[in-house]
Amino acid sequence: RDSSVTGVQTCALPIYFAESELIINPDGSVFHLHVKPEQLADKVILVGDPGRVATVAAHFDNKEFEVESREFRTITGTYKGKRITVLSTGIGCDNIDIVVNELDALANIDFNTREEKKEFRSLELVRIGTCGGLQPNTPVGTFICSQKSIGFDGLLNFYAGRNEACDLAFEEAFKKHMNWSPLLCAPYVIDANAELIARINQGDMVNGVTIAAGGFFGPQGRELRVPLADPKQNEKIESFEYNGYKITNFEMESSALAGLSKLMGHKAMTVCMVIANRLIKEANPNYKNSIDTLIKTVLDRI
Repeated sequence: RDSSVTGVQTCALPIYFAESELIINPDGSVFHLHVKPEQLADKVILVGDPGRVATVAAHFDNKEFEVESREFRTITGTYKGKRITVLSTGIGCDNIDIVVNELDALANIDFNTREEKKEFRSLELVRIGTCGGLQPNTPVGTFICSQKSIGFDGLLNFYAGRNEACDLAFEEAFKKHMNWSPLLCAPYVIDANAELIARINQGDMVNGVTIAAGGFFGPQGRELRVPLADPKQNEKIESFEYNGYKITNFEMESSALAGLSKLMGHKAMTVCMVIANRLIKEANPNYKNSIDTLIKTVLDRI
């Protein structure tokens, strides 16, 4: 692998990953997910809700493996001849940090020797989620592919290679437009995998710019009993434009998924169904039936 692209450092001598850095359970499974290397497919669908794992797996022709630990539920099976793993991440970029690192370890670290495998294994990771639309062209029911993600979470800032992977000019334009507070994490702008976006969006979805927020309420401009630090935040977000890009939606995981995957050499993207449009103040809490259409679409195209 070219470490200048993936951000992964390589050397002649194999690196040993200590027990404190990669925790392996007594049964040979990775610590949080409880998945063993042979149980992971190359194609992975990520969902937030553990209950949605069964919804996705209901379309499988057969199931070979199932496990659940905390919010992480995993099923591997076959769909129309394709071996696919579906996994729930729970909510937030912090959980994505756990999931993507452990998936990469399952694919590219030998659990017996605790050394990196000589042959790199690239995964395809597609997150299916829900989001809030921010533009007139993203009404409730719209499918949005996160072509670019703006991370409010700060997660990627902890990893080497962050600047090489991100769109720094976009970041600067966004911070200037927002009058970004130094109290907040530095936002990062990351592209999803272009080939995967083109394969999943075949003209029936909106390619957009997604903000991955660090929370559901204040970070997304929702105000209940505690006032917002910046009451104009969402107005500024909705009016931002850079090189023809406008911010289309809020969710909570896309930036970490795209960013970590790019640093590790995997293909990743997020596609969400809009269940609330913040601009016109409408929402559909009964979305769970209609999201099955998006699930079937992704299964057919992944």
